[in-house]
Amino acid sequence: MRSATGPAVKLLSLTTLRELLALSAPMVVSQGSFAVMIFTDRWFMSRLDATHIAASMGGGVASAFCLSLFMGVITYASALVAQYYGAGSTAKCPRVVSQGLLMATACIPLLLLLGYFGGKAFAYLGHDPAQVPLERIYFQVLMTASFFNLVKACLASYFVGIGRTRVVMIADVLAVTLNIPISWMLIFGKFGLPELGIAGAALGTVIATAFGVGLFFAFYLSRGHRRQFQVAQSFRFDAGIMRRYLRLGLPSGLESFMNMATFNLFLLLFSSYGVVQGAAMAIVFNWDMLSFIPMIGLNISVMSLIGRFVGMADMARANQVISSGFILALGYAGTLAVVFLVFRMPLVDVFQTPGSAFDSIRQLAGSMMIGLCTYMLADATIMVAGGTLRGAGDTRWVMITSTSLHWLMLVAQYYVIVVYRLDPLISWWVFVTMLLCIALAYLWRLLGGRWRQPERLAGVMRE
Repeated sequence: MRSATGPAVKLLSLTTLRELLALSAPMVVSQGSFAVMIFTDRWFMSRLDATHIAASMGGGVASAFCLSLFMGVITYASALVAQYYGAGSTAKCPRVVSQGLLMATACIPLLLLLGYFGGKAFAYLGHDPAQVPLERIYFQVLMTASFFNLVKACLASYFVGIGRTRVVMIADVLAVTLNIPISWMLIFGKFGLPELGIAGAALGTVIATAFGVGLFFAFYLSRGHRRQFQVAQSFRFDAGIMRRYLRLGLPSGLESFMNMATFNLFLLLFSSYGVVQGAAMAIVFNWDMLSFIPMIGLNISVMSLIGRFVGMADMARANQVISSGFILALGYAGTLAVVFLVFRMPLVDVFQTPGSAFDSIRQLAGSMMIGLCTYMLADATIMVAGGTLRGAGDTRWVMITSTSLHWLMLVAQYYVIVVYRLDPLISWWVFVTMLLCIALAYLWRLLGGRWRQPERLAGVMRE
């Protein structure tokens, strides 16, 4: 690999590896805490019955889908802030937050409308009649308070951009620490609280998210931080930063939205096989989260460091970040894939539900775990390559490529599930193949080098 100016550069630096590890470790813990929160909620649901665990996945994924466009745009703040921070324009960093908060506030009416009308969609998707009202309750409670998710994401992205990922870790871990006991009390009606079931799981998530927002603002408005970054002067509309935010963030948001649309539709199509198949999918993706979500922390850290070095015009250091990212991602995912493969059946048994249906769920989920182990290294490649390309502002190519492959997968799933009604495992392996194709495409783009051309990077930094 060569730098933007041509000469060969050192591809691996222990200093850069340590820097990436120090930046990403708190983010891995942060994202891991989010995975633990969802994992625990679904485990609580499995104590009720298989319908509840399937409904929690359906309602949760639908909520994430409705937020995905807004979340994809707003979280691009991490790359923008990192680029300004690397260029030495520290006063512009909190102005990115102000533009993000303005966008989040403008989204409130649309989010409430999505929550109301989106809740009616479950009945038309062929799900089990017992599952539909549970999905609707879980979804609508989450959507009612979705503004807090956007604010929290904006503030978290800012702290990642300036390299203070420990702030994100502290806020997220404390929020999850609050969420688990509150959800347990609300779901099962402990300590005199009403027994709310799946609504209690959603309400516990909302309370924890609002608490996390409060923690982030406490750090953001602290005296030392206000002075260093001139926060008091940042609370205003900045047309140049807003234009740049939307120019680079909208492709990222559209990619997130379109991919979540296809993923959501795939899950809904797969759930139409029945409760057994929906529950098996929920179990497998619960374990997938323990691999995928912590790697999102590495992805965010790679994007932040790449953005910083793009701002500094130091592509030699960017090369070292890429190499370090692959070492960490492939090492983590490879180790976990071996563990998941060897212990796949005991891992499935963790979510054993009451009733005789679990035997069928167990058999299907155990087979699907093999596919999970197959695509985990592909996920690792996507996380590092995708973080690099986004951090360097190559968001349009990422959007077009990823969206195209996701929609091709969905077309194939329609024929597999709806037209030919083939075995669920065939549908699952179509999904696995799609992830392998995305990994290869991202790797091809990364090695090709067009994203690192000086004129392209200059255009990225232009307001």
